[in-house]
Amino acid sequence: MDPKRTVHVVVRTLVALGSALALTVAGLAWSLQQRLDTGVTSTAAIEHAVPIPSGQAFNALLVGLDARTDAAGNPLPPALFNALHVGPDTGQLNTDTIILLHVPADPGQAAEAISIPRDSFVPIAGGRGTHKINSAYERGLKDAEDTLSAQGVSGAELDQRGREAGRSTLVATVEALTGVHVDHFAEINFAGFDELTQALGGVPVCLNAPAHDSYSGVDLPAGPQTVTGPAALAFVRQRHGLQDGDLDRIARQQAFAAGLAQRLSATGTLTNPVRLAQLVGVVNRNVVLDSGWNIEQALTQFAGLSGNDLQFRTIPTGRPDLRTPFDGVAIQIDQAAVRSFVRSVLTGTEPGAPSGVQPSHISSAEPTVAPAPVQPAAAPRSSTPVARTTAPARVITADGIPCVN
Repeated sequence: MDPKRTVHVVVRTLVALGSALALTVAGLAWSLQQRLDTGVTSTAAIEHAVPIPSGQAFNALLVGLDARTDAAGNPLPPALFNALHVGPDTGQLNTDTIILLHVPADPGQAAEAISIPRDSFVPIAGGRGTHKINSAYERGLKDAEDTLSAQGVSGAELDQRGREAGRSTLVATVEALTGVHVDHFAEINFAGFDELTQALGGVPVCLNAPAHDSYSGVDLPAGPQTVTGPAALAFVRQRHGLQDGDLDRIARQQAFAAGLAQRLSATGTLTNPVRLAQLVGVVNRNVVLDSGWNIEQALTQFAGLSGNDLQFRTIPTGRPDLRTPFDGVAIQIDQAAVRSFVRSVLTGTEPGAPSGVQPSHISSAEPTVAPAPVQPAAAPRSSTPVARTTAPARVITADGIPCVN
């Protein structure tokens, strides 16, 4: 065959194969988007939720739920929870992870992830008194179920509507505590966390010292390592044996999230059709998103967050051993200090400093759900002086793998 003709045939063949591959990838991407759009479980926790246009700032409440069901409310196999060391089903739905994520409109500014410790003693929305914030979901759910049951509602509808009320209560509680409007909501359960780490091939973390704890099931050496499945869940759940308990667990969660952000960026997960397909499956089975969440836009924005573009902080806290009338030992919270801190983080100013900047997602007025006042007189007296409210000085970023206790 004529050499020129041979080259021509090869080129045409390569072009044809390239076109076919491009069409295949495009078709797969469209298929994945359709699966995500039609398969994801949505919630009305955010009233009048709408997609946030690209280039506009938004706040998302990210929640890790202690649930033994999938996103649709179907029971998960007990064997899975034995493997994950999460203990028996107590019938309660507590939120062990609560993070307020702020993504700024300016791509040159860092996104801020602000953790709220689960044992924070705060007013629960709806006039439900002052309790640990991780009980807000459960309290809203139970109140709604009691009302709905009296109306004859039962079964799957009762569970679904109860959970909607629980999510709305948690959102309103966080808004009242921080003074920030929540635009989006995302909830993941134990199984989803387990599957997510496996779909990514593990997440890099680092420990200052070996970790061994029978409660969480953690058994990890010191130093940098990659965790997945049950080991990853144990890493973020341990609080027994840690000097600062729940606050040290917050640092674990933030370090894990930093490693997760690195993993997403390094592996090209968001552009890899195979990994993306695995993630879509995880989302559809185990994640609940508000009805206005536009996943395509969110993934595009998250894909650009790496290194110092994503920072993790914790709200100011007071004494960690606050004795409460009904909730055991909790973490003392000063709402004014929390609001000042959140405002400073979102505006880039020092707490208490005057600022002419008023971000659109920081409420200048009091929240629509007025929190009930804290009544310290009802708590048992203690000779221990009240600790000064402080914010942890360390800021964890996704730039590198931070070592934690």
